[in-house]
Amino acid sequence: MLRVAADAPPPLRIGGPTPLQRLAGSLRAGLREASADLRPDARALLPGLVVGDTSRVTPELDDAFRATDLTHLLAVSGSNLTIVLALLIGPPHLAVRAERRGIAPRLGLSLRTTAVIGGAVALAFVVVCRPDPSVLRAAACGLITLLAIGSGRRRTLLPALAAAVLLLVLYDPWLARSYGFLLSVLATGALLTLAPRWSTALQRRRVPPRLAEVIAAATAAQAVCAPVVAVLAARVGLIAVPCNLLAEPAVAPATVLGFAALATAPLLPPLATALAWCAGWPAEWVALIARTGAALPGAEFDWPGGWTGGLLLAAVIAALVPVAPALLRRRSLCIACALLLVVLVVRPVPLTRIVTGWPPPGWRLAVCDVGQGDGLVLATGPGSALVVDTGPDPRAMDRCLQELDVRRIPLLVLTHFHADHVDGLTGALRGRSVGALETTTREDPPDRAAFVRKAAAAYGVPVVRAVPGERRRTGDVSWQVLWPPPPAPSPVPVPAPTSAPAPKAAAPNAAAPNDSAAQRPAGPSGLPATGYMPEGPNNASVTLLVRTAGLTILLLGDLEPPAQQELLAAHPELHAIDVLKVAHHGSAYQDPALMAALAPRLAVISVGAHNLYGHPAPSTIAALRTQGARVLRTDTDGAIAVTGGTGTGLAAVTSNGRRRRPAPRRPTSRRSTSRRSTSRRATSRRPTPRRPAYRRPARRRSGVRDGIRRPTGSGRRRRARACTSA
Repeated sequence: MLRVAADAPPPLRIGGPTPLQRLAGSLRAGLREASADLRPDARALLPGLVVGDTSRVTPELDDAFRATDLTHLLAVSGSNLTIVLALLIGPPHLAVRAERRGIAPRLGLSLRTTAVIGGAVALAFVVVCRPDPSVLRAAACGLITLLAIGSGRRRTLLPALAAAVLLLVLYDPWLARSYGFLLSVLATGALLTLAPRWSTALQRRRVPPRLAEVIAAATAAQAVCAPVVAVLAARVGLIAVPCNLLAEPAVAPATVLGFAALATAPLLPPLATALAWCAGWPAEWVALIARTGAALPGAEFDWPGGWTGGLLLAAVIAALVPVAPALLRRRSLCIACALLLVVLVVRPVPLTRIVTGWPPPGWRLAVCDVGQGDGLVLATGPGSALVVDTGPDPRAMDRCLQELDVRRIPLLVLTHFHADHVDGLTGALRGRSVGALETTTREDPPDRAAFVRKAAAAYGVPVVRAVPGERRRTGDVSWQVLWPPPPAPSPVPVPAPTSAPAPKAAAPNAAAPNDSAAQRPAGPSGLPATGYMPEGPNNASVTLLVRTAGLTILLLGDLEPPAQQELLAAHPELHAIDVLKVAHHGSAYQDPALMAALAPRLAVISVGAHNLYGHPAPSTIAALRTQGARVLRTDTDGAIAVTGGTGTGLAAVTSNGRRRRPAPRRPTSRRSTSRRSTSRRATSRRPTPRRPAYRRPARRRSGVRDGIRRPTGSGRRRRARACTSA
């Protein structure tokens, strides 16, 4: 944390940018202006592909590039400089031969003149793209290679890379601690050492030379960089090589046309705009590859983070490399491995359900594991579901809906506009038919409310506001909006009478002046207004009472105790709930009266692992268990699916493990499944002794824990992800 004293002097300006830096800034600004009228993805990507300007890249698109390991395209590196220099000197392996290609031999330039011009281009490349670690490494290697070309000596690229790294680390020792610099050096080293050998091996097996070079380069770079990415992000990507292969043909045209637009922008803006329009097409192709790859359910999987995970992955890769030649010799094994990879990446829902048991058949409510946030899904029919909140991560929400095979959303409800409930909206909207989007009446915070309106408009989804008391039904699911309350009508001013009338006797049945019911006028929906105006976004959360298959489910959003008290006062009929979505991720701020009145049989808490808020609170869990509720939480149990109904009993299945077959439903007596609240309380709400202190349940291999059926096996709960750019 940086603290500045109030009486501290203002910052001292040492100096302004140099004329060269101003020229570079104007060139970058010209490229941005030339690409301003392109489509959103092309407008965001083109400056990034050319000069590494990612100011327009949205978080969603950036996550897609990280999931597919295409971030190196946005971090300007040696590939950009190689493309630019190739226009001048042609293919590097022909640069010192008589049959050399490129612009230089056609202009009759000698090797030394070509090297000098190439050096000037490399220095200009550094100035325009800014001296980032990958840019400095690329420029240093390029200058050493150009020096070898100009002197007519044999080019030895690996010593040139070593010399460039040594010079840069001596110039700036902090580069030795830069992961971006490390990834750049490792990728370049793999291209110089491993890629040629692997390309030769592929060509011996009748793979076309150009295709063999591209496959070998992408595979070699991924093999040496994957352990470092695992150290930083605790993940392993399965589609990095295919996505890089598909994006590779579009990178060179976009880069060349983009640099041409950058160079012509100060002189001929219309020509720059035309060039940028041409470069936008390949840029959109790259964005399409990234988005499509990131949307696949098996694009990546969790891996142990830190140096332990990195060393473990390096050992696995080192063990697989010697096996690869044996696989290439047998076509049947290659086809089998390719099909296995496709199945792991696509993860067809029927096959996944057979192998893992998730999701269970006949699920009614699913609580997605979206991290520190809420994302709930209520089944309304085959491939159709009501979605309540979308969590903070679009990819996590999209993956959950894919696992549940949800293709149509009749209504998507956002309880309030906090980021942990709405930032995953695009993940739910993408690729699905959404009927309408319903929100709360309080648009706070304004920036998230604007984000929701913009996302809904982009996907053509109408936005409506929740009306207290509204009732809807889709398939076997019906729900009622209980909160927020209708606003109390403002009193109408009445002109004072000219003469005071005689006082009237009070009617026998008139309410007393302090009668709260008498002081609450009727709201616009016909329900009595509570007179309570929600303060803050949490207390304005849309609260739903859902009925499905004989089960009653109450979704409280993030209501806090004041709003919970008013909710109970406005709806005293609330009791005997089967499933409760605990408010505010199980925080300690809960109303004991509401919890006692609800007395749920099952309480689910959507919360992120290792969150900084201390959610869920041990006191809340203890209070729920005292009421006889079984408590499940997504940070330790993974995603939760509620099954059962009238005549079958209430059950829940978690995704925290693999299941060979669906767990059998728990047999229940007729009394426990009766819809009468007295029988339900007598059979399902037996008070349990209060525990002195909450302890996290120990991980067991048993199929039953806390009275809820669960699959056994190793856990697969999602961990927090940290991403880095290559």
